[in-house]
Amino acid sequence: MSQTEPIEIVDDRGAGRLLAVEAGAVVGSIAYFVLAREPRALVAVHTVVEPGHEGRGIAGNLVRAFYAIAAGEGVPVVPLCPYAASWALKHPDEAPVAPAEVVAAAKAQLDSDSDLW
Repeated sequence: MSQTEPIEIVDDRGAGRLLAVEAGAVVGSIAYFVLAREPRALVAVHTVVEPGHEGRGIAGNLVRAFYAIAAGEGVPVVPLCPYAASWALKHPDEAPVAPAEVVAAAKAQLDSDSDLW
């Protein structure tokens, strides 16, 4: 497998996963959910890069793509995942801060349903 193999970002909305796929294999993912009630938001819960694929910018590319998907849908992102939250602080031009009430609603939904991730 070549190191220049392109990484495809695939949104598996039904499974609540944004996947980084390289040569047919998942090399990273973001577990997320869609806020169940208005206002809608995409909520990042956990970011993972598979062993052996770290240090290649995969997690950052996933978070960047996650924010781009949300922007395209006109909804905010709530980065409850520590990595996504850290990335958002470093990239404020690409990661607008979600309104406080949306963040509170996302935390409440996650607390009420541990199966979300």
